[in-house]
This record gives sequence, structure tokens and C-alpha cells, in this order.
Amino acid sequence: MEYRFLGRSGLKVSALSYGAWVTFGDQMDEDAAAACMQAAYDAGVNFFDNAEVYAAGRAETIMGAVLRQKGWQRTDLVISTKIFWGGSGPNDRGLSRKHIVEGTDAALDRLQLDYVDLVYCHRPDTDTPLAETVRAMSYLIDSGRAFYWGTSEWSAEQIREAYHIARRERLVPPTMEQPQYNMLHRERVEKEYARLYDEIGLGTTIWSPLGSGLLSGKYNDGLPDGSRMTLPSYEWLRNIVQGEQAEANLAKVRQLAAVAADLGCTQAQLAIAWCLKNPHVSSVITGASRPEQVVENMAAAEVVSLIDAQVDTRLEEILGNRPTPEPNMRDW
Repeated sequence: MEYRFLGRSGLKVSALSYGAWVTFGDQMDEDAAAACMQAAYDAGVNFFDNAEVYAAGRAETIMGAVLRQKGWQRTDLVISTKIFWGGSGPNDRGLSRKHIVEGTDAALDRLQLDYVDLVYCHRPDTDTPLAETVRAMSYLIDSGRAFYWGTSEWSAEQIREAYHIARRERLVPPTMEQPQYNMLHRERVEKEYARLYDEIGLGTTIWSPLGSGLLSGKYNDGLPDGSRMTLPSYEWLRNIVQGEQAEANLAKVRQLAAVAADLGCTQAQLAIAWCLKNPHVSSVITGASRPEQVVENMAAAEVVSLIDAQVDTRLEEILGNRPTPEPNMRDW
């Protein structure tokens, strides 16, 4: 396992990590989660991702029980949670100081931990002054509830503003962003955030490297029985494999199958390895509901070196979506 610095911080996270979204509490019980987490840990994963909203808190409860059961050295682990959607009460959502502190405390109780290593603002909150959110997140660090804080699906301008508020008020600035990033969804990571990597030392822990399963190739012939897209609370995912844009994406995915075959890997491994090739990706968060899926995902690390210039050109010809850089007006 390769370990990468989380942006400009001194923290190292496994290049491949394991997350609880969708599976924990919805598709998996504690025993199944324990088997998958063990497979990830055996592969060298040290970063396990979660959020207060996953399965309405059950994902954190399950992960906490597994961590207690396994008895792994706490210093060997990097555990995260994300705060925004904590319940239905008027103060159970958003990024007010009240919800940030109370939501984090509730997450720690479910995880059975004294602290999390990373805590994210799960989405931007337009109803709360940004300075209030920055002060509350900095307080979490100062109070020992977390070591680093960051954002998820924030715009570059929102991240930059939060960073400068923290610097101006001598608070702890955000360290990382957790955006969606994959072969079909790349504009934000490759273009919008481009200046932030050097400007503020932003690290990224990206989610959905398989495009909610589309890039794994399992939807090439339609929606299989037992898919997460058949779950009652995940109907919205069906838009990924149904509709005009879905057909265009599926056409690309079907072409990617030939590239994976030529490299001797699965489509899922190719998609994950492609994400790992980006030097601005600190960690690729993978998901799996069975240990054998974890093992397959972890093997993607061996595929990275196979994506040479020739393969990359072939992939770009299929994808046709490389973000265009900002034009240099001096060249006009």
C-alpha cells in the first residue's frame, strides 16, 4: 500500500481507503462490515471514511462496533466523519456552531471514539455565516475532537474564502476536500481546484471512483437484480444508468472494457487506477459489500503503472472529456 500526504499536512493516508456510504446499515450488518474492513486493513488501508448521515447514523454505529471488536491500534488508523445532515430537528442540519459541535459529539458516541482524525463539512451551508462555521471547525480541533478539518463538494471559491478567514483570525484552516471524482466526473478536481493545490496545499480524498458502479461495467447490459439502485432510498441513482446522458456514458464504459481486457484487469480496477494516477488525489475512497470486492479494488494499485502515455491517450480518446485549461489571453 502506498501512503500519501494529505495535502500539505504531515498526515499520511492510504492511497486506497474504505468508506461506509450506501453499504453499512443498508446492505451490510456488523459481521459483513467487519469482514470487509478486515480485508481492507489486511491490504494496508489505514483510512476509513464515514458520515453522520450514512444510514441515519447506523453506519457509524456499525463501524464503531467493528473497531472495538478488532482492537486495532488507534494510532494506526485515520477515521473520518462528515457533518451536515444529522436529523430532522431545526438545528440538526447545516453548519451552525451548535450542530457542528453537537453533531460531532454524537458521531463520536456512535463510533465509540474519543476523537476522529478528519471531520468534514459535508456540504456548504448558505444559511450560516462562513466565519461561524470556520470558528466552529477550528474549535473542534482545539478541543481535541478532531485533528484536521475539511470540506466536501465545496466550490473552490468557498474553500479559498474559508481558508483566508481562518488565516486572518488565526484559526485552524481547512486541509482537505472530499469531491466526487472519476473518469466521467473530473472538471472540479482537474480544473476548478487547480490553483488550490499550490495556493493553500489542498489535499483531496475522492469519492465515487466507479461512478456509483457505472464504471465497473456491471450495468453494461442493464440493471442487475440486487443492485444498490434497487434499494428504496437510492432510486435517484437510477438516473446514472437510465436516460439520454446515461446511454452516452454507457457507450464510453463499454469501450473501456477493451482497454481493461488488454491490461489484464477488471474495469473497476482500471477506473480506480485512473484516479490514483492523479498526483492531487490523496486517497481514493472505495466501497464494497463483500471481502472479495475489497480485494479486487485493492489490486487496482498494481494497475497504475500499466497506464502509460499510450494507454492514457487511448483512454482520453474514449472519454473525450478532458477539462480545457483557462485560456491565456496574451495568446489572443
